Amino acid sequence: MLLHKEIREQMHGASEVPQSIMAQIHHERLLQIWVPKVYGGLGLRLNQGLQLLFDWSKIDGSLGWMLTLCSGANFFSRNLKPNIAKELFSNPQTCFGGSGMIGGTAEKQTNGTFLINGLWHFATGAPHLSHFTLNAKLTEKRIPLLDESGNELIRSFVISKNQAEIIPNWKSMGMKATGTYSFKVDNVKVTEEYSFIYDEFFTDDALDKIPFRIFADLTLLVNYLGMASHFAEEAIKIRPHLDLNFFDKKIEDAMVKVIDFANEIERLLNVSETITQEKQSEIHDYSSNLVNGLSQLILQIYIQSGIKASHTDSAVYQVFCDYFTATQHSNFRREFESM
Repeated sequence: MLLHKEIREQMHGASEVPQSIMAQIHHERLLQIWVPKVYGGLGLRLNQGLQLLFDWSKIDGSLGWMLTLCSGANFFSRNLKPNIAKELFSNPQTCFGGSGMIGGTAEKQTNGTFLINGLWHFATGAPHLSHFTLNAKLTEKRIPLLDESGNELIRSFVISKNQAEIIPNWKSMGMKATGTYSFKVDNVKVTEEYSFIYDEFFTDDALDKIPFRIFADLTLLVNYLGMASHFAEEAIKIRPHLDLNFFDKKIEDAMVKVIDFANEIERLLNVSETITQEKQSEIHDYSSNLVNGLSQLILQIYIQSGIKASHTDSAVYQVFCDYFTATQHSNFRREFESM
């Protein structure tokens, strides 16, 4: 088993997660932290999963991000019919991943199957996935199908990796080893049992009821916190005189707050309490403000770190690029405010 130091060394400068690390991830079933135990997953509680994602993001930003988004996609195991979920996740290397965008169509066939076509972007972990998840508009005879309110019907589907064409088009300055690529699907037939609806569950667990907004906020937030902690470690190595105790304390306090949120949410869900919009907004606003504050502090620390921090082969530069690439995710990105 690789030590965290060895993993970090292998991830430095990597353009893809090495197979040795992927083998350990599959062995520990880290991509299945949210998959219920009945399907062979780890079935972690919310606080446990968030702590694990923080720890791995602190090792390496690309690695933590890949684990977060792919394990998040595996959360859909709960939305699949039990016989399909058991079949798929009996394999410890089963890994979902895909795109949240609506990038194509699912043409309804006379035999009840769907013909999938389209192009989807930003599928994190693409080289390591066993299956792609995608959202598509339902059509029949190429005419969009509508619900009772006149809105276009959207359905999510799971397809095997060999049914998609991966397009390796990631060009950003950071997160280079996340394998965040586009994928294309041409005339792939999918049966209805490999489709799902996000808010329909076939498992009975408190986490089934967690609002997506909270799940996204907290799982992404711990990535920023992990990368920020790693950044501080690397900055001190090249500028030992910097006093970053305040920065480390900010991250430590934030993780305590995150775990408190997780415990509160799961406690409410365990007694069938609805998570109010006010609580969801509280968590989102806290997370958004925290990421904004961390970003400002990291910039201040970076400009005090000297020329070594700009070396493209330095660890601090890689973490800097990873962090600020991650901040471009729409979840916490804010509109520009003039000074």
